Amino acid sequence: MLRFEQNMRLHVIAAILAVSAAFYLHIPLLHWLVLILVIGGIFALEIMNTAIERTVDMITKEHHPEAGIIKDISAAAVLIFSIAAAIIGLLIFFQPVTDTLFK
Repeated sequence: MLRFEQNMRLHVIAAILAVSAAFYLHIPLLHWLVLILVIGGIFALEIMNTAIERTVDMITKEHHPEAGIIKDISAAAVLIFSIAAAIIGLLIFFQPVTDTLFK
């Protein structure tokens, strides 16, 4: 996935930044659990999205509107979860960051 999928590389970079920030800011255990769950969810959805897209590409070499819709729907699932993950990240990191900046 990392070698062939640019989006997965972006997710891994975001995960590394989030985990690094969590270590630096000493977030509570519950926040760690949520962070790990969200990161795992993003990775799992991105892998499923890639599997769906590759399967559709394998089944049909011709352009079919339905094939495009299937691929768009699977990509939308990743997008929706990514937006939710970003909101969760803001909720997890907002207080520790403001506490650190305004000591």
